[in-house]
Amino acid sequence: MKILVINGPNLNMLGIREPGHYGTETFEALCNRIAQKGVDTGNYITQYQSNHEGDLVDKIQEAYFTGVEGIVINPGAYTHTSIALRDAVSAVRIPTVEVHISDVNSREDFRKVSYIRDVCVKTISGHGTDGYMEAIDFLLEGYKK
Repeated sequence: MKILVINGPNLNMLGIREPGHYGTETFEALCNRIAQKGVDTGNYITQYQSNHEGDLVDKIQEAYFTGVEGIVINPGAYTHTSIALRDAVSAVRIPTVEVHISDVNSREDFRKVSYIRDVCVKTISGHGTDGYMEAIDFLLEGYKK
């Protein structure tokens, strides 16, 4: 299976930014774990991170044209603000899992709002970086509508 893992703004600061919410694992370590998951499962997993909304939209659209079969996305702060990301995910119709490292529902009120959630097949929140592995497993196990 061909899976794309997308990380939005500030995710590249994992291990530095607010470790009380996001843990101490570095972004590099997370990326290595995700890459190893691809090796271990025999699947093609690519990764992308950007702090720029338009670049994330471009990557989602590119996924459609390159045969990506599943997307794992942590939109970061764009979760709560980006109709553009929501519309991109909706347009490509690729099964997409929304992931959040912290439990967004137990944090500030604005973090409880997700513009992307209704176009995703699943949301995993509050499971730390293991949520990425859960999302990949969910897609590999054959998402069923």
